[in-house]
Order: sequence, then structure tokens, then C-alpha cells
Amino acid sequence: DKPVNGSQLTAMTDMHKLYFHRLETPQSEDELVFGGERMKRRYISGYVTEDGAYLVISAAESTTGNELYIQRLDIPNAAFKSIITGFDSEQGIIHTDGDMIWIKTNLNAPNGRVVKTTFEAMDPENWVDVIPETENVLNIGSAGGKFFATYMIDAVHKVYQYSVDGQMEREIELPGPGSVGGFGGKWEDKELYYSFTSYIYPGTTFKYNIESGASELYRKSAVNFDPELYESKQVFYTSKDGTKVPMIITYKKGIQLDGSNPTMLYGYGGFNVSLTPYFSTSNIVWLQQGGVYAVANLRGGGEYGEKWHEAGTLMKKQNVFDDFIAAGEYLIAQKYTTSEKLAISGGSNGGLLVAATMTQRPDLMAVALPAVGVLDMLRYHKFTAGAGWHTDYGTADDSQEMFQYLYGYSPLHNVKEGVEYPATMVTTGDHDDRVVPAHSFKFAAELQAKYSGSRPMLIRIETNAGHGAGKPTDKIIQEQVDKWAFSLYNMGYMSLPQPYTTETAAH
Repeated sequence: DKPVNGSQLTAMTDMHKLYFHRLETPQSEDELVFGGERMKRRYISGYVTEDGAYLVISAAESTTGNELYIQRLDIPNAAFKSIITGFDSEQGIIHTDGDMIWIKTNLNAPNGRVVKTTFEAMDPENWVDVIPETENVLNIGSAGGKFFATYMIDAVHKVYQYSVDGQMEREIELPGPGSVGGFGGKWEDKELYYSFTSYIYPGTTFKYNIESGASELYRKSAVNFDPELYESKQVFYTSKDGTKVPMIITYKKGIQLDGSNPTMLYGYGGFNVSLTPYFSTSNIVWLQQGGVYAVANLRGGGEYGEKWHEAGTLMKKQNVFDDFIAAGEYLIAQKYTTSEKLAISGGSNGGLLVAATMTQRPDLMAVALPAVGVLDMLRYHKFTAGAGWHTDYGTADDSQEMFQYLYGYSPLHNVKEGVEYPATMVTTGDHDDRVVPAHSFKFAAELQAKYSGSRPMLIRIETNAGHGAGKPTDKIIQEQVDKWAFSLYNMGYMSLPQPYTTETAAH
């Protein structure tokens, strides 16, 4: 329901609803299908299978795990049938054929598998493996009577074509190490379209012939960029507890490893989110200035499946910060940069990552850029969608032990007087109802109140904007310009042409 006036950034959002709407009828006549008081859930989605035979509903209470329900549409007012209840695993239906149903799940398979069963035998004990779990994380799509398995191997993708009975037919040749999207379509299609990108490969669309396995260029990016001038390589470094963590470092060919390079270290480390290579025009601007751009694949993400995710959650959350700190130390030890030339960046859960890192190791970097961050770990669950993050973070209400753990790293509660913090630009949107802007307001206020050094402690508040999705291009450009300029200026690479006054503001 729409929050009442004045509570848009505080009201709990925990009663999602799925409605059935008939075209050309008023919304007031929509029928509640699932959710609301009858089935209180925080995240609900529904879709009809391609053959039109079933309605499938996914329901969840947090960002990890979902229930799955199915309803036959050829029987009027048929009851929903539970495929699986509880939130210990994640699954979705990928194909149906009559009574036969194919499901992608990580139940008893943290890296994912494809199983099949029938409508009458939904219980997991009746599931039969079609594509068994492997040591690599699986994502699956279907088209043209085939399954397309995308495996994540050390944070880059490989794709394989399978028959419907699970026989591997071919590996699909990709332009190089990178990330793919697509590999899905209608069951009767003869071809499909997929995208490929990497840190130095602009997003490109290919057309794929399902029968022959041949790919051809369909549309390439018009960005003015020469990938031959740049290098992107993967390294593995050691975290505090001995865990090997991958990181991809991108830079202009020919740079000197003498510690002089402005370096941006980016991370996320949460909610099973995987950071795979992607092309960013904004990042190319940074590289053109001689900058190094590094992305660390921290625990808490999904790069190595659910075990990797769980290793950065709850009372193991410190592992994520340790991984990020170790990434910065690696970049310095290998002479890509120095502490005086290092910036750290991340948004949302990544904003928490940046703020926790700068409060724990303020000596490690010159610049910190926490964006739309979760920064008050004792009260985050009191607002809007925050309670849905409890499976990753835990809450201060869970136990005295959990309270103390959260208090120990909560950025808002760990700003100290007399500490030389890095130059900091907190960013948020005044209409952010995902991570409410109060997090950023309070953290910036705490920094400004307790820091007495010469470095700037700023907050940049975008008006008429939210958590980031849907932000118009002009606002994205303005924010990126501020991000790069703030970083380079506080690394000593540029100086302002003249003092900022009301007179110069007119220009």
C-alpha cells in the first residue's frame, strides 16, 4: 500500500501484493491473487509459463531464499500448489511441457542445479537432476528447445548449450573473458540474441543460431574507444584469514608500477551479488587520466556460490571488510598506487563497505566515496524495506551478541574524534526509499562534528532522485564528474583555478 503522507521514508514495506488486471478495465476492479493479509510477504512476483498452462508465484521475506507456488490455469479457481516453502533455498521454473516441469534450484546444491519433476509430484524428494551441481555457480536460460547454462568461473562467464534431457552439446565461443546477458527466448525460436561486455569491451549484441552454434555481430557500441590501448587482468590476493580473493585490475597499457597512479578500488560484498566485468564509459574517463580501476570480488557476494555469500554475512560480515582492506594493501604492495593516491568506492551495501573500511583503516586511502549506504546498523531495519536485509546483516533486536557485533562495525557509531579520515564525499538521494537518506545525513553530520583535520567531509544530496534506478543521464554525468574531480583533487592531481565565490559561481 502507498505510505501515508509523511511516512514515505519511514513506513515499513512488508506486505507486497500481486493483482490480476484485465486490460481496458479500471484498476479498482483488479483481483488480489496473492499476498496482502492472506499471505504476508515482503517480495512477491508472478508470471505465466510460456505454454500458458501455469501461473507461477515467487514469495520471499528477505533477500535470500524464496517460496515457489504454482496454479493450473486450465481449471477455474484452481488452488495454488506449493512447490517449496520456507526460505532456505532459491528456485524458479525455467520450462514446462504438459505435466513435466523443469526447475532451477540451489536446494542441497549451493552452486545451483536444474531438476525436473511433474505437477503431481512436486515434493523435492521426487526431483531428478537434469544438470547436476558443479564447482561453479550456475545461471540458466531456455530457448529453441535447449537450455543455456551460464557458469561463473572466477567471476567471468562461460556458456554451454544443453539438450532438454541434460546432454551438453557445445560450449559457446565468446569474444574473451567477460560477462554475458540474454541466452533466453521462446521455446520455438531458431535464434536468440545475447550481449557480451568486459571492462575494456563495450557492450555488444550478438545473434546466435541455435542449430549451428554460430554467433554473428548484431549491434556494436558506438562509443569512441580503442581497447588495444588498455589492459584488464585478474589477480588473486590473500585476505586476513588466508582466503584467496579475486580482483580484476584495469589500466592504460604502459603505466609505471611506481606507486604514482590514481587508483579507484570498487567493491560490494553482499546479498549474493556477483561483480562480473562490465564496460563503463565513465570508468574509461578515469583510465584516460592515467587512473587504475580495480574491482574486488569480496565474500558476501555470489561469485563462488552460497558458501561464499554466507562467509560474508551476519557475524562473519567483518570478512567482507577484511577482504576489501586486503585488496587495497595488495594494490599498494604491488606499487599500483600508494595510500595518498587510493580512493575506495561503493554504493548501497557497498556504501556500508566503504564507510566501515574508512572508519577501521582511515590510513589506507586518501578518498572515500560511500554512496546511498547502509550506515546505521543498529536501526536500519526500522525503515521502509530495511527489515528484508536481516538475513545478511542480522538486527540489533536479535540478541545482545548480535547488537554488540553490529555496534562494533556500524559506521555511524565508529566515527572517532582525533582521527585523520580520508577526504570523504557521501552521496545520497533525497527520495531514496530503499536506503533512506537519513543514513547518509547522520553519517556526514557525525564526520563533520568530530573531524578537525583539513580534509573535506562533504555530503552530496541529489534532489528528486532515489536509490539510483531511473536516474536521468544528466544527473549521472554530474555525479560522476564530481566523483572523479573530488578524487583527483584530493590526491593532489589538480588544483582549482580560483577560489569559489558567488561571482565565480555564475560561470
